[in-house]
Amino acid sequence: MIIAGLVLAGLAGLVHVYIFYLESIAWTGARARAIFGIASRADAETTKALAFNQGFYNLFLAIAVALGIALFTSGSRTVGATLVFVGAGCMVAAGAVLLVSAPSKAGAALKQLVPPLLGIAALAIGLAF
Repeated sequence: MIIAGLVLAGLAGLVHVYIFYLESIAWTGARARAIFGIASRADAETTKALAFNQGFYNLFLAIAVALGIALFTSGSRTVGATLVFVGAGCMVAAGAVLLVSAPSKAGAALKQLVPPLLGIAALAIGLAF
């Protein structure tokens, strides 16, 4: 279960790296605008600074999870697990906020919160037994 938890948390981290890319690098491009429902390049330009900052939040969560996995697998299990739980837990919380604040974006919210939630659950079960 520990390996499953770390893999799921790692996959969640990769999703958040992709979100970082979309928000901080590709925000005004057609693909990012389509994904986030932004009609025009002008609208994307208006929110570019906000998205840039938000993208880095996603990247930092992914880094916390990746560092936690690296530390856990190198023997620093307590520190590593803590970082995975914090990083993945924040991913779940952010997905829950999106789900509650914008129910029309439930699909995106669930993609953001389900993998880290499963990772947390599997890691917790694995560590408990």
